[in-house]
Amino acid sequence: MGSHATLPYLRETIIFLIAAGVMVPLFHRFRVSPVLGYLVVGGIIGPFGLGLLADDFPILSKVVISDIAGVQALAELGIVFLLFTIGLELSLERLWAMRRLVFGLGSLQVLLTSAIIGLIAYEFGNSVRASIVLGACLALSSTAIVMQLLLEGRRIGTPLGRSSFAILLMQDLAVVPILFVVGVLGTKVDSGFGVDLALALGKAGLTIVLIYMGGRLILRPALRLVAQTRSPEMFMAAVLLTVIGIAAITGYAGLSMALGAFLAGLLLAETEYSHEIEVDLEPFKGLMLGLFFMSVGMGIDWRVIGDEPMWIPLSVLGLFLVKSVITAGLCLAFGLPRHTSLEAGLLLGQGGEFAFIVVGLAMSLALLPADVGQFMLIVAGLTMLVTPLVAKAAEVLAGRMEREETTRAHQGNLAAIGDMEGHVILAGFGRFGRTLANTLQAESIAYIALDTDPGHVASARAENLPVFYGDASRLDLLNRAHIERCAAVVVTMDNPAAAERIVGEIRSTWPLVAVYARARDKAHAVRMMNAGATQAVPESIEGSLQLAGRVLSGLGATEEVVRRRLEHQRSIEEL
Repeated sequence: MGSHATLPYLRETIIFLIAAGVMVPLFHRFRVSPVLGYLVVGGIIGPFGLGLLADDFPILSKVVISDIAGVQALAELGIVFLLFTIGLELSLERLWAMRRLVFGLGSLQVLLTSAIIGLIAYEFGNSVRASIVLGACLALSSTAIVMQLLLEGRRIGTPLGRSSFAILLMQDLAVVPILFVVGVLGTKVDSGFGVDLALALGKAGLTIVLIYMGGRLILRPALRLVAQTRSPEMFMAAVLLTVIGIAAITGYAGLSMALGAFLAGLLLAETEYSHEIEVDLEPFKGLMLGLFFMSVGMGIDWRVIGDEPMWIPLSVLGLFLVKSVITAGLCLAFGLPRHTSLEAGLLLGQGGEFAFIVVGLAMSLALLPADVGQFMLIVAGLTMLVTPLVAKAAEVLAGRMEREETTRAHQGNLAAIGDMEGHVILAGFGRFGRTLANTLQAESIAYIALDTDPGHVASARAENLPVFYGDASRLDLLNRAHIERCAAVVVTMDNPAAAERIVGEIRSTWPLVAVYARARDKAHAVRMMNAGATQAVPESIEGSLQLAGRVLSGLGATEEVVRRRLEHQRSIEEL
């Protein structure tokens, strides 16, 4: 042994920080999800990646992580911090408002998926006990990956985010009975099962109530006392003690530590310190989650995939298919739109981090043969690995479905507007288009607006405005809007390439129609004029002229002087 000691896991920590600081930004540059980046990097630097070559090339032993157990122990803190920040963004009132989704949709998803996966496992020759274990653990999805993807996309507050979170929260609550059932099955004692399960659930419920009531009484006065010291270090120490302390209490009570962290977040969300805590802990949460994702990537033994080149990919596909169909069907039954239901089903189709705990426990209790357990761990790990790609494909597919549904819903309305003449057609109804529409309405000039953003259309329709979903470059939609009898078309959309295409389509088909176009800058205005616009107005120039006019007025220039100066400047800038 050397004469000097080193920090435990120092080499692993350095390798992880290099991956987080160098590799993941490279993935981000190529628009690859950071989650996928961590999973891939973990696979490369883990014992089943470059680690396999370490004996032949000793230098590689310096850059691989072989002690997965130590990394996983640290990585579990990532899930704890994730659930804590989710709790911090919620409140008990919001959670109670979601009770139908949490206890209705979430419970049905866990029960139905467990039953169907268990039946499939039994049909493949597993024992009844093994089938129950596999059904229960594979019914749960990855809270860490799904919530991180939703947070990255800023979609946590959308119907997709709320329904996905409700299901994941119920899955976390289901951890208690599932662990209990696995323990009972492992002891092979069937007598009094129902009573023991009821007692275990009662103990879990009592623990949650006691933590919540005790926290409400103690937490706010304690934080106020610490905050009065005006020491950021002491305040951060108190917050970390709260999170890890409550997580440890739930862990000792047989509940998941993540659930305890979620309760800590809910308690702190009711205090006046929630926003400061959220900002302070954000970097910790990101790094810890990165460590968790890397540990998942490290745990995938790619050699097993080579041993089962057909069954492992089929099992990954099958798990996604079964879970996605069940979850999407339940979301539909609970009144969510088709596109949201489809996306939620695909987003929650993977196995979760909890599968690693349950399968490991089941193998130690001899409920699962070692080869079956390893096979299922590989399948669960691979489903987590491909989730960012599946989620992206699901988002694209759901967006296409939503656009088609919106088009079908509004095309009939567009056809039924009757004969119009002398109206203005607005191509785009964003901020610019809405302002122009208000001006036209004030002058009693009729207009019809077309927009490809369902959100813009929905908010405008709620105000009974003549706004319809559709791509203004489609000739059939322009015909329905009676373009041949309109006074003018105004192209106001943000996308420069799409705006040029629309102007070109209109000019080639209806050469006599006046087309006014918003342009980003002078160069874009030139391209719009070349495409056939009657007039193109660069918004950057007009914005700067308006500001110049305000400045001149503020400096004492008369209204006439300002008007003449702006007109002169505009004539210089005009094409």
